[in-house]
Amino acid sequence: MKECSKAVARRLADSRFVRRYFVGRGLDIGGRPDPLAQYRELFPMIESVRTWDLEDGDAQYLKGVADGEFDFVHSSHCLEHLREPQEALCNWLRVVKPGGYLVVSVPDEDLYEQGAFPSTYNADHKHTFTIYKDRSWNPRSINLLDLIRSLGGAAAIERIELLDVAYRYALPRYDQSLTPVAESGIEFVIRKRTEAQLAGDWRREPSRQPERETRLHLNQYRDDHRRVREGNSDAPPFTNDKEL
Repeated sequence: MKECSKAVARRLADSRFVRRYFVGRGLDIGGRPDPLAQYRELFPMIESVRTWDLEDGDAQYLKGVADGEFDFVHSSHCLEHLREPQEALCNWLRVVKPGGYLVVSVPDEDLYEQGAFPSTYNADHKHTFTIYKDRSWNPRSINLLDLIRSLGGAAAIERIELLDVAYRYALPRYDQSLTPVAESGIEFVIRKRTEAQLAGDWRREPSRQPERETRLHLNQYRDDHRRVREGNSDAPPFTNDKEL
C-alpha cells in the first residue's frame, strides 16, 4: 500500500507538519510511486519537493547532493532496503540545512515482520527496526534510539512514534500494511541543530522583538502574577509595552 498517502490525514491533523517540518525546499528519498510532492497543495509552506529514487543514484550516499541543500528531507519506507542505515541517515542529515528536519518512516519489526526474518512480506528488507528493546528476535534488528544517537550532537530527536492506531492486534499473522488504514510502522523526526544550538543556545530560532500586541499580553500576564505574589491584586494593571 501507499504508506506516504496513508500518513497524510494524520500529518494534516498535526500542525507541526504543516508549519514546521514541511517548510521550504524538500527532498523525498525513495518517494516513487507514492511521492510526497503529490500532496504539496495540502502543505502550503512547501516551496518544492524533489523526489529521489533508483534512477537518481544510491540513497545511502546521495552523491551529487550538496551539504545543507534542503530545508527538510522526507523518506517513507526506504531505510529498511539499504545496506547501512547508519551511513544513510548520516548522509540524509548532511543534506539538511541547520535548523531543518528529517522525517522518516520505517516498518516496526513486531507489527510488520512479526517474528520472521528474512521478511515474509518483503524479501528486500535488509534490517528490522524497533524503537528500543534489550533483546530482539532478529539478529539484524536496529534500535532506532541507538541509531539516532550515533549520528552525533547535531541530531536532535524531535519525536518518535509507534504507528499502531489502526493496527488490529487480535488478528492472526497477516501483513496489515496491505489494508488502507494500518501503517504498522515507526515514524521519527530529527531536527538538525544549528551552530549556535551546538554551542549551547537552547533557542529554536534567533531571538527577536515581539510585536506590540504580544508584548502587551506577556507584560500583562507577568504583572498579574507579580501583583498576586505581592498581595496587591487591587493595584492597577501594568500597561507598558516596552518593558519586554
